[in-house]
Parts: sequence; structure tokens; C-alpha cells
Amino acid sequence: MITDHQIEIRVRYSETDAMGFLHHANYLKYFEIGRTELFRTQGGSYRRMEELGLFLVVTKVQVRYRRPARYDDLLTLHTRIARTTTVRLDHSYQLFRGDELLAEADSTLACVDRQGTLQMIPEDLVALTQEPRA
Repeated sequence: MITDHQIEIRVRYSETDAMGFLHHANYLKYFEIGRTELFRTQGGSYRRMEELGLFLVVTKVQVRYRRPARYDDLLTLHTRIARTTTVRLDHSYQLFRGDELLAEADSTLACVDRQGTLQMIPEDLVALTQEPRA
């Protein structure tokens, strides 16, 4: 199974603050993009998973901001599955501008049903959530 993924993201003007820096809250959006694209690369689909009544919810996130990103910077986000258990996924992230590390983060996601009750992650989550073929 693929456990690492890399994606390029360009900072848009609407994502910056009054100082022209990428607003701190938008880093979390980038990390979500990284998780989603990693899952898609594995062959999984969050849409299909939700249709099956399973959801991955963020229970913890920690970000270490090192240097600011600015409007129009081309960034590279590395997303990695750091640990899995029967009910949670831990991801780690590194955001770069070229070779310069801008931010590092870790997140924990728990698997829940529609009522928010903790669920075991299906052993073959990726196969289960693949889009049905026509």
C-alpha cells in the first residue's frame, strides 16, 4: 500500500493575510488536500466511504510553523501515513518551498459512523471504498 504522497500547491491571493503571508488556518486545508490525494492515489474514495456510512474525523492536529509562505509561492506538500491502529490513522506532513521547510504537522483521524460512534477501520479500506465500476 502507498503510504507517502507528494503534491504541489500554489498559494492563492485569497489564502493570504493582510501581511501577504499564507494564513495559518489554510495550512490545515492543505493538509486535508494531502490526505485526500494520498487516499485517492491508494485507490480509495472518501465519497464512497461516506456512502458506506464511515467517516474519518480529525481528533488531533499539531502544526509547527517554521517560515511563512507568500502569495504565488509554489509549495510541495509531503504527506505520510505515520501509524495506523484498528480505529485511527496518524498522518505527518512537511510543507516545502523548494528545499526550505516551511511547516511540519501531525494529525490523528478516527473512524466513526453517522452517529459519531467509534468504528473499526475496515481491514481493506481502500478496496472497500473504490468507486464501483460501470
